Amino acid sequence: EDLLYRLNVFPILVPPLRERRDDVPLLAWAVIQKKQREIGRNVSAISPADMERLIAYDWPGNVRELANIIERALILSQGATLELGEDFGRGVAARAAGTPEGPNDSLRNVERDHIEGVLVRCGWRVEGAGKAAEILGMNPSTLRYRMRLLGIRRPA
Repeated sequence: EDLLYRLNVFPILVPPLRERRDDVPLLAWAVIQKKQREIGRNVSAISPADMERLIAYDWPGNVRELANIIERALILSQGATLELGEDFGRGVAARAAGTPEGPNDSLRNVERDHIEGVLVRCGWRVEGAGKAAEILGMNPSTLRYRMRLLGIRRPA
């Protein structure tokens, strides 16, 4: 507690990696140099397409996530060029386009759409065997409460 108090005298704010995209190539190479010694691999290049994917990624886990991704790529890559793999960055383009998998869709909107979809499939029946509350795994009164909160109403 005393250490935290003393450190707060002069706080140092470091912006997240997604706000420092120019730092990604330098950090990636620093991680590569460190990890390739640990793993015993030698990488001399990253393809320009993979570097663009690294720069475009949102980095919710910041530098720790970058280090994990680089280490995984070092282990799985064949040859002297680092290969990120097809599964890295899946959904980056979708987030940029604002599709449902991206941050432009709030949890509230996703929840509303899901509940409405289940209600439509059930003919707007909340209670009973195989009806919306059972499918959603909640008490019927809880479902009605969530519907009120989310502004879900049966169309006329």
